[in-house]
Amino acid sequence: MMCFLLLIFGCKEEAKSVVTPIKIEFKKEGNLTIHNSLTDSIIANFDIEVADDEYQRQTGLMHRQSMKDNQAMLFIFDNVEFRSFYMKNTLIPLDIIYIDESKKIVSIQKNAKPMDESSLPSKVPAKYVLEINGGLSDQLNIVEGDSIVFSKN
Repeated sequence: MMCFLLLIFGCKEEAKSVVTPIKIEFKKEGNLTIHNSLTDSIIANFDIEVADDEYQRQTGLMHRQSMKDNQAMLFIFDNVEFRSFYMKNTLIPLDIIYIDESKKIVSIQKNAKPMDESSLPSKVPAKYVLEINGGLSDQLNIVEGDSIVFSKN
């Protein structure tokens, strides 16, 4: 009898939980303009989301399903040092643009692969990092030496 009860109750199906994907909406917190280093003409304008505390900098664009081409995330650090990013839990390809304290672009990591945990370092110390959709830096002809101007809301 005990074996029969174990068989009946041991095979009871448990309700399976459904995991809902995280949906994170872009939150415009400012504007950023990229200027050509030779002509000072405007190359591009972006609505930016700002990552200026430790949690925001650690999370970045993780779990985002997409981002519009006129949107970007600007990471603001308290100091200037060599930076390195990776794409853990990041679902979209990105161009990672390293910027020094004078707001000049000093290094670009192009088309970072989603979910790749390889280190993507800056060539020189940086204070800011701008993440835009992968391929946009080539499409817009953004190069080292170009500069940024930004304002937070």
